[in-house]
Parts: sequence; C-alpha cells; structure tokens
Amino acid sequence: MDVVQIITSVLTLFAGVGVFLISCSMMSSNLEALGSAKLKSLFSRTAKSKLVGVGVGAVTTAAIQSSSATSVMVIGFVNAGIMTLAQAATVIFGANIGTTITGQLVALGMFGGNSISSSVIFSALAGAGAFVLAFAKKDRVQKIGGILAGCGMLFVGLSLMSGAMEYFSGLEQVKNFFALFENPLLLVLIGALFTALIQSSSVMTSMAITMVVTGLISLNQGIYITIGSNIGTCVTALIAGFTSTRAAKQTALIHLIFNVGGAAVFLLLGLFISFGGIDFGFIFSKMFPGAPQMQLSMFHTVFNIITVIIILPLTNLLVRAVTKIIPDKKEAGTGPRLAFAEEHMLKTPPIAVQQTKNEILRMSEIAIENFREACKIICTADYGGIDKFRENERTLNFLNSELAKYMSSLLKADLSEKDRVYLSTAFRTVIDLERIGDYAENIVEYSDRLKAAGGKFSDEAVSEIGQLKDTIDALYASTVKAYKQSDAAALDEALAIEERVDIITAEMENNHIARLSGGGCEAETGAQYLAFASDAERVADHLVNVAKTVKAYI
Repeated sequence: MDVVQIITSVLTLFAGVGVFLISCSMMSSNLEALGSAKLKSLFSRTAKSKLVGVGVGAVTTAAIQSSSATSVMVIGFVNAGIMTLAQAATVIFGANIGTTITGQLVALGMFGGNSISSSVIFSALAGAGAFVLAFAKKDRVQKIGGILAGCGMLFVGLSLMSGAMEYFSGLEQVKNFFALFENPLLLVLIGALFTALIQSSSVMTSMAITMVVTGLISLNQGIYITIGSNIGTCVTALIAGFTSTRAAKQTALIHLIFNVGGAAVFLLLGLFISFGGIDFGFIFSKMFPGAPQMQLSMFHTVFNIITVIIILPLTNLLVRAVTKIIPDKKEAGTGPRLAFAEEHMLKTPPIAVQQTKNEILRMSEIAIENFREACKIICTADYGGIDKFRENERTLNFLNSELAKYMSSLLKADLSEKDRVYLSTAFRTVIDLERIGDYAENIVEYSDRLKAAGGKFSDEAVSEIGQLKDTIDALYASTVKAYKQSDAAALDEALAIEERVDIITAEMENNHIARLSGGGCEAETGAQYLAFASDAERVADHLVNVAKTVKAYI
C-alpha cells in the first residue's frame, strides 16, 4: 500500500464531505430566502387533509434540501400552538420523502460512461453561480447565484468523495474490512451513528451511493446504511424538541417513532425475503440493471414512500400513543414567554421573520387590551380585571426585552433585503407597543387618584372617553391591517383616523374648560381627565407609528 496515496485519499474524502455539507447549506439558505413568501404560506395548508400535510412536508424539504430544518420548523410551530400534533406528524412524514431528492440528484450526476460525465456538467454550475454572485446587484439574482453555486459544489464534493473511494475500492484490505459488516442490524446502526454525527442524512446517503458505485460496499450494505441514516437524522429534531415545551417533545418523539418504525418494518421484511434466498439488493439490481447509483437512490425513495403509506392511516393512533408517553399537563409557573418566535426557528430565517411578525401582532393585541381595560377602570372604577391587566403589563415588558434579543440574533442570519428592512423597523415597533402599555398603566394610576379623592367623571366626560376609545379601536384595526398585509390603503386610513383622534382630544380639552368654568367639574377630577386625554392621544401616535413602518418595505 502506498502510504502517501492513502493519506491523500483520506484527505480528499474529508474535503469532499466538507464541500458537500457546505453546498447543502448554501442551497438550503438561498432557497429558503428566495422562496420565503411561499414557504411561509405552505404550512397554513396542512389542516386540509393528511395528504396535504405530507405534500407540504415533501415540497418544503425538497425546496430547502433539509428534512432536519423542516422538522425543526414543525416543532417550532407546535411549540407556538399554531399547528396540531396530527398536522405536524403528516408534515414530518412528507419531509422524509422530500429528502430523497438529494439522492436522486447524486445518482443523476454519476452517469456518464465514455461521454462527458453528468457530474462534471453539473459541477460547472458552481462556476456559473460564482460569476452571478460576483457581478449581480439585485438580491434575488444573488440568491439564484447562490443556489447555482451550491448545486455545482454538491457535485464537486461528490466527485471528490467518489475519487477517494475509488482508490480504496482497489485495496483488498479495505474491501475485506467492509465485507465483515454484513449484519443488517449492525449496518443500520452504523448508518444512524454516522448520520447523527454529521447531522445530514443527505450526506450519508450520498456517501453510501458513491461507495456502492465504486464497489467499496455491496448494494445490500448500502441499503441498510441508508435505512439507518433515516434514524440518525432524528437527532436534530430531538435536540430541538427535548429542550423545548411538552408539545415540542411530543413532536420530536413522533419523528423518532416514525423513522425507527419504518426501519423496523424493512428490517423484518428483509429477514422475511431472505428465507427465499434473495435480498433488497437483488430486487433493486433487477429493477435497475447496470446502474448501482440508481438502484440505491430508488430504494431510498421507495423505502420512504412505503413507510409513509403504512404509517399515514395510523397518524391519530400514533398521536394518542405519544400523548400517553408524554402526557399533556399544564406547565406550572411558566410566566411570560414568546408564543411564536421560537429559538429553533432561527435556523430557518424566512420562517423566523414571519413568526417575529406574529409575535409583534400578539404584542399589539395585549397592548390594546390593556388600554381598553384602563379606559373601563377610569370610567367605572371597576377593578375586576386588574390582575389580568398586571399580567399583561409584565408580558409586554418581557416581550419588549426578549423580542429585541431574538431579532438581534435573527439579523445575523442570511436574510432577504425585504426581511432585513422589516426587522430594522420592528425594533421601533416593539418599543411603540410597550409604550402603549405604559400609558395604559398611567391611566389606571389616574383612576387610583380619582378613587382616593372620592371623585368621578361626569356622564358627559365618560361619553367623550367612550368616543375617543372607539376611535382608537378603529385606528388599531387599520394599523393591524396595514402592518399584517403591508396594505398602503389601510395605512392611509390609519393616518386619517389619527387626525380624528387629535380633533377629538382638542374638543375634549375645550369641553373640559367649559365644564370647569360652569362649575360642573372639580379641579382634581379635571386634571385626571386632561391627563387621560393626553395619554390617549399618545397611544394613537404610537399606533400610527406602527402602521407607518410598512412604508419602508411595501
């Protein structure tokens, strides 16, 4: 054996794996950013049927080239309470089908024979993508360049791995070593461990394909290693789920049971057909003669499709079993928390941006709820809802702090220009909403002073406060529409309503002065009334500030 050649081949293999991993990451991040709008809307369709959920999981994973990323997104949605366990299960099932697209691409790239290798042709995309990245000015074109470069690099990595393994396949000692691993259970375990280590079933499957093509291992060995890779890919989801809420733990467990169950079914099936003197390798070599790369990649696809067909009708049973293993119990003493902006979603920035927006909309609901409650308290001296008011105020302060941290982390990710601009405005929006909560708290303090002084507002003053509150409610509705839908018409409506608020508060001041002059109002009561009107006007100002942010990106 040539020691130099062995070392060179080992280093080449490592280089190939590294390039392959980087290419998958490049393709994933750029595809996510380019298709962020469609990606965000896909998950909303999972409630329609189980098959739709499978389709969404398959399409999303095929698009972003990462079943682990899809699984983490799903766990985030379950954690946020916007996806049920049954919906999450079907998406995870589909993700296993979507991840087989990488194996099919790898197999396609290994055809060539005496003509120019398809792997070389596809590798040239790396150069094309690099040129686009170097000279393109528009963000969208740069993302396309990143996808092309990532796709090309995938085949460069494949060529490096294939070249290294081709050398090893010529060494009898290496072939004899791999020949020792014939036990299907052991091969599944090897596939699972290596996939867990590199956290990419796509890389493990691609390596198995190249090993089969170069003759380093048999097709049957490659098949069982590929089955094991499906178990190993659960590691990322398990880490995400078991460091999060109970619902997220349940989702991660569904993922594990599904993948382990599929592997168990095929291990038993392999044992059964072995009594007839055949194995999976024999079957697929007959189905796709002379194309070992296609034999293994097609097994990978068929394996995942059949597993989904078997498990899909049992989805509800699986969900019930998981909820028995990890029972639904009320989380004690949780306190304020982020409901949508889940930490693990930072791995998929476009989805994380959308969830940040949902979190801010939730914050706006809490802020306006406290303003409405404050208006009720100052008009009626009814403190029945004060505990909820205090809880909301704590939540607003928490969200103000935690959203700022979350968005700071998100800004470090690879974002589209529109998402980056949106986040830059969102910091100010969070502050505006927190200030609305502060003004609501001020209004409750004015009520405390009125109560302590034994005073109350006149019926006329209460009617004016009601009119102002209703107008601010209308402003809130237009603000939310503008913010949620990036609606320019809703923004114009919000600006017009805010002007009406200014007019109403000016009239309130004039009416107060008239009542004070006529002896219909006490000085202390009047002071609280004017303070309320001033703070309510500022609430309107902060709401319209939120609406105005859409001008930066519509």
